[in-house]
Amino acid sequence: MAIDRSMPLGAGASNRTGAAAVGPASASGPSFHDILRQASAPGSTGRVQFSSHAQKRADKRDLNLDAPTMTRLNNAIDRAAAKGSRSSLVMLDGLAVVVDVRDRTVVTAMNTTGAAGQPGKEKVFTNIDSVVVA
Repeated sequence: MAIDRSMPLGAGASNRTGAAAVGPASASGPSFHDILRQASAPGSTGRVQFSSHAQKRADKRDLNLDAPTMTRLNNAIDRAAAKGSRSSLVMLDGLAVVVDVRDRTVVTAMNTTGAAGQPGKEKVFTNIDSVVVA
């Protein structure tokens, strides 16, 4: 996956990793890149950023990060921040996302559905101080 560092995420938005060029829009809607750019636009309530690690995981694992999911993720981050959380695991249906709440940055993401007995596929989350079920 290539990272397109030439496209800003929006005026005033802090971006440590650049926006990911994740692929073209599917017949069912906009691409992940389009949703991420739109969520980070000025005046938007969506301010979620993705670390390069999280971008790679989302791409590799073909995670469903459509507009309604991004809205739920934003709401979950808002709720965690209101409680003083710093690092939170957000559960979105079959998706688990670890978020640095203060920076509003997704650190990693994984699909929690599928074969549980796959060797080397541990589902252990450490260094979090809260869990939000969204």
